[in-house]
Amino acid sequence: MKTLEVRVPHSLDPVEVRRRLDAALVKARDEMGGNVSGIDATWEDADRLRFLLGVMGLQISGQLEVLVTELVVLVDLPGTALLFKGRIRDGIQERLGGLLTA
Repeated sequence: MKTLEVRVPHSLDPVEVRRRLDAALVKARDEMGGNVSGIDATWEDADRLRFLLGVMGLQISGQLEVLVTELVVLVDLPGTALLFKGRIRDGIQERLGGLLTA
């Protein structure tokens, strides 16, 4: 396993960031049901979200930390997913960046 780190800047209140993330998780579970086998996400504390999901037969886990000016996403990638590391990073930045645009 290799850990991919993605940092996404934001200018929102941390409470608003968490609210948007929670809403996005609900939407993702509804929309990605066929492509993703289960999205399990749990807030460990007020600022750290742990997640686990299955994509194309692979288990992807990681965490997201809400900081004052950015989100830090750490994704544990299985070896076969490393081929798509750049696309995964770009996808995370694009989706979270759009979600956190004020």
